[in-house]
Amino acid sequence: MTKKGGNTDRWFIGLSRLGLVLFVAFPVLWSACSGSKNEVVKGFDNAAEVPTLRTLGVETLISDSGITRYRIKAPEWLIYENAKEPYWFFPKGLYVEKFDSVFATEALIQGDTATYFKNKQLWRLDKNVRIENTKQEVFLTSQIFWDQRKREIYSDSFIHIETPDEVIEGYGFTSNEQMTRYVIRRTSGIFPIKRDTVPADSLQGDTLVPQKTPAAPPKQTKKS
Repeated sequence: MTKKGGNTDRWFIGLSRLGLVLFVAFPVLWSACSGSKNEVVKGFDNAAEVPTLRTLGVETLISDSGITRYRIKAPEWLIYENAKEPYWFFPKGLYVEKFDSVFATEALIQGDTATYFKNKQLWRLDKNVRIENTKQEVFLTSQIFWDQRKREIYSDSFIHIETPDEVIEGYGFTSNEQMTRYVIRRTSGIFPIKRDTVPADSLQGDTLVPQKTPAAPPKQTKKS
């Protein structure tokens, strides 16, 4: 089943532009980020192991058609241009946030560390990786890859997905860049969310309670 609609379309456009920001704009961000400290490293014998550029306190807003659409944060950004395989490394985490027209968070991507392999056009995020899309779905995993050339996102690690209706867990998944069509290679559980209605005067509102279903044999689950 394929779901179509305004949110999905906006997420496709937004993520495509976000990819442009990450893969194209980052090389010039270090010179434009207010408050950032840039250090060009020179004169080391082991040049391949030493960053050619170190930038601290990266935090910038990026506009589209005059409207602020993205916020990018990275406490530390290292560029290894002399490595055998040139790469960028964000040892203290990377956070990218997308805003809607009223500056509310619409989607985000973050990880404790991030690496961009320049020649392969491949991103890798590690530890406490979190992705949220405009369909109110949340993806949690320990490692994720984003292949710009193949236009896909994938992982071999445990994945926890929260949707408005259910929680899905499994090992290994592949998704399109929009994170709207994905396949979990080995499902370990699907937990429906039960909404328990409470009195209207309660301050708690509706309570979401995951209801665990009996375990089923591992299978491939396709989300569309």
